[in-house]
Amino acid sequence: MRALTSLLTTLTLAMPLSAAETGTIEERWLADPSQIFEAADVDLEEMMWIARPIVVFANSPRDPAFIEQVGELVSEMDRLVERDVIVVVDTDPAARTALRDRLRPRGFMMVLIGKDGQVKLRKPLPWSVRELSRSIDKMPMRQRELREG
Repeated sequence: MRALTSLLTTLTLAMPLSAAETGTIEERWLADPSQIFEAADVDLEEMMWIARPIVVFANSPRDPAFIEQVGELVSEMDRLVERDVIVVVDTDPAARTALRDRLRPRGFMMVLIGKDGQVKLRKPLPWSVRELSRSIDKMPMRQRELREG
């Protein structure tokens, strides 16, 4: 229980203020690509061709699968940052965010979206950063990024 409380506190502290208060999502992400964003603050159109969103949905921030997934993402954030990943979370089904309306999760769901704005991967269970990295590295755009340096 102590680890759960610690992780939830860390997540709460890591989540920035709303976009209107501190700049656009792009500006905030470029300033610190390791931060976690709330779905209500994110417009996928704004991140198109800039970053690969990983959206983690749950019906509560206390969902064990959510805690496991976010813990995994946070623990290896450097691997995600080098792949231009922006991490977005949505744990409030009542908020009816644009992401929730578009992606229609049922309980826990992790979604990887490409820089082109298309859904590349949906998973109903937590995935490791290693598995996510492999999926991203197989994408044609990522292969081009690697070739071009």
